[in-house]
Amino acid sequence: MDSRIHFFSQKDVIPKKVAPELLGIRGRQANEFAELGFPILPGVILDTEIASEIDAKAIKKDVVALLGKCAELVGKTYGDPENPMLLKVVISSNLAITTYPALHNFGLVKPTIEGFAKWVGEDFAAHEVLFLVRGMLKIEERIKELEAKPKEQEEIAAQLKRLGNMLGITGPSNELHKKEEVIAIDKSPGDYMDEYAKFFPQGFFDDAESQILITVSEISKMLQMDDQNDRDTAILIAPMVYGNYGKDSCSGDFFSRNVVTGDKKLQGHFFRGKFNETGASGQEINKIDATHLKQLEKIAWTLEDKFKEIRQIRFTVENGKLWLIEQRLIDQKSTQADIKLLLDLAKRKIIAPATVVKAIEPLRLNEILHPIINPPSVKGLKSWKGGIAGAPGAAIGRVYFSTDGLLEAKKIAHQKGQDERFILVLESSFAEDVKAIEVSTGVLTAEGGYSAHASVVARQYGKVSLVAPILKIKGNKATMGDFGFSEGDYITINVPFYGESMVYKGTAELIEPDPKESGLLDFIDLSKGFLKKFHVRCNADTPRDAALALSFGAEGVGLCRTEHMFFKAERINVFREMLLSDNPKERQKALDKLQVMQRDDFYGIMKVMAGKEVTIRLLDSPLHEFMPHNDDELAAYIAHVAKNKKTKPSKAEIQAQIDALHEFNPMLGHRGCRIAVSYPEIYAMQVKAIFEAAYKLRAEKIDARPEIMVPIVMNASELKLIAYGKKIEGSSYIGIVDIEETLRKEKKAKEVEYQIGTMIELPAAALGAGEIAKYGRFFSFGTNDLTQTTLGISRDDFTAFMPDYTLFDLIQGNPFSTLDGRVKELIALATDRGRLTRPDLVCGLCGEHGANPANVRFCMDAGLNYVSCSPYSVPIALLAVAQAELEKDGK
Repeated sequence: MDSRIHFFSQKDVIPKKVAPELLGIRGRQANEFAELGFPILPGVILDTEIASEIDAKAIKKDVVALLGKCAELVGKTYGDPENPMLLKVVISSNLAITTYPALHNFGLVKPTIEGFAKWVGEDFAAHEVLFLVRGMLKIEERIKELEAKPKEQEEIAAQLKRLGNMLGITGPSNELHKKEEVIAIDKSPGDYMDEYAKFFPQGFFDDAESQILITVSEISKMLQMDDQNDRDTAILIAPMVYGNYGKDSCSGDFFSRNVVTGDKKLQGHFFRGKFNETGASGQEINKIDATHLKQLEKIAWTLEDKFKEIRQIRFTVENGKLWLIEQRLIDQKSTQADIKLLLDLAKRKIIAPATVVKAIEPLRLNEILHPIINPPSVKGLKSWKGGIAGAPGAAIGRVYFSTDGLLEAKKIAHQKGQDERFILVLESSFAEDVKAIEVSTGVLTAEGGYSAHASVVARQYGKVSLVAPILKIKGNKATMGDFGFSEGDYITINVPFYGESMVYKGTAELIEPDPKESGLLDFIDLSKGFLKKFHVRCNADTPRDAALALSFGAEGVGLCRTEHMFFKAERINVFREMLLSDNPKERQKALDKLQVMQRDDFYGIMKVMAGKEVTIRLLDSPLHEFMPHNDDELAAYIAHVAKNKKTKPSKAEIQAQIDALHEFNPMLGHRGCRIAVSYPEIYAMQVKAIFEAAYKLRAEKIDARPEIMVPIVMNASELKLIAYGKKIEGSSYIGIVDIEETLRKEKKAKEVEYQIGTMIELPAAALGAGEIAKYGRFFSFGTNDLTQTTLGISRDDFTAFMPDYTLFDLIQGNPFSTLDGRVKELIALATDRGRLTRPDLVCGLCGEHGANPANVRFCMDAGLNYVSCSPYSVPIALLAVAQAELEKDGK
């Protein structure tokens, strides 16, 4: 036997001394099946050392002998005129992508065609002859091309086109062919042999032995002439079996588990008495007879254990005997399916926990944290494609073009027991729209991008957000080019993490996430096992957000934005009244109401996070954001004030007060700690609320750990004033420390440990971090504002010119997603300078930058202690931290 010719079967494995590269990819796959003892079809491999220099006479004896061994196992003989064994020939390259055709049905020659037709029918037999012809014509076409014979090449090309039209094949030449396509059969199989014999070497259809030797010789000739071959291609010959050959026959394909849910149950179909018939009605794979199902399950799960991934498997049952045809990896599978497989493998100790953690790209977790569309459900719906992804997921709802309109519609729907799904559609969103985004399923806006207000709030609340710059709203109609809808219409928004976003008119079917069922919670627990000192906190403004983040593995709250708490319907007008009141008693009365509300908020959040730090940012937003922005809101505020006064205030008077708060550049204006300097009673109210909640929890023996964060400081003096107060001639400022001490004595409460710190969000603060650290025990880097103030770019407006900048490579990526190098430098510098002053300074990064794996790794390397992000981003950040720790440990 020539040492370059190899045989494999369920019981015959090609020896390990034979280099795998000699077999080509398909040859290696076949031998892997043999190693596993699977019921594979036997075969012969002419390895790469011989494939391009075949001498038909020299190999004849060996090939014929090995085909005899195949016949013994299959139960049919090659060349048998009554029940012929047919062969397929695979050109087995070592390249993952090749243009070699699929070659089938060798053994269909004049002496055998009549016997074959008795088993499958005259029409099917004719089909198989034509598929044989088509495959071999592709080989002959390539040979003529290499021989530079354009006239003969063109003649073959014309025949291939004709055959493609007859057989309904329009795909690439190496596409798996479909049998029993609609075709006009106007000749017998033998007539087709006579018609096409002239294109092949003499004797091609005369007998089976000559046909296979001619075939491998022609392939060898092609490989020898092809400069691209480089002796890296083998030839595999194997028998064929049919799912329509005899009584107890079928064929099918399936996945080793459900590719959407990850459930360990075969998913696919089989076709009784059919063989790849287009349009055939298949049966669910688990309904195949019990003996074969048991075999298929064993095969599927053995393959999962070997390859550590979900596999797709093709099989054929011929006359009651199961044969495995092919197995391969699959690309179209859900993150949930991958996670459940990995957890299953780890539970059975087939892979290590570290392998599970490293196997999933962190951003893929977006897929199982949000709803996804069931693809068949959008068929036939009008759609629009494009936009900028703000927050991933899928959402369905009736559209409303204002916050008030949506809230009123939701109220009515609730009262009437109707569908309460709504989507907010605005040109741009502001702080007062938070309450509508919170109760909606999604938000569609025209302005901004990933870091726009609507996108940030949507990610915080786990809603879907899409920015469509082409969106135009006029009256009660909205358009995006030719696509349009009216207020009250249902739309479906699909914002995948990968790929283009879509908006559909109408309702699709959603697949809702289930963190426990999906395996996410188990995966998070596994990932957390690799965390060391660096941890992940969450941004949470409600106890619900805090509880959700805690279930996702958050170690505390890194950012509680108190301004969001004032936008609730029952609070906003109280807050406005406090801001616009000229009477100190009335202002204090409003503050007292707000203090109770804030106390309850902080109590709920700190209770959920018992034993973990809760960083509460004092009021940050510019005051104008809290003012009425339209006539309806203004009328509602006037009505609220009138309830508490004897005389109804005039609209002009109120409007004048509102106008007085107007600023030309509010984001750099009267906000954050600057408000505290002008209106110390606001911060005093918030501080009292924090400690009242903490004292109450302490009394209940619950470990509350408040951290009070002062925003938008630009120098140490601001933080010193707000934290410790100041006395000057004729005036004084009461700081946080004194407020707490006075309140504690008044309440006769036990002392609660707390920290005062600041948000570093201005370059001046970063540069002055050494001085600022004298008065703050922690820094939290607010990277949205730090990016804006460092680069001079508005996060809400940069998308207008960013495409032009990207075109000329003036900026790399989105600086509001991936930290800019100069922003990183400021963070590292501020951390170092701060710790020179206070070695135990705790530093964190809060905002959506914290959910980007690239930023997480930087924060770890820069010496920060944590990142904080929205609850739905916590698992992503946790996984990024775990993977970085594994990488640092060399695992």
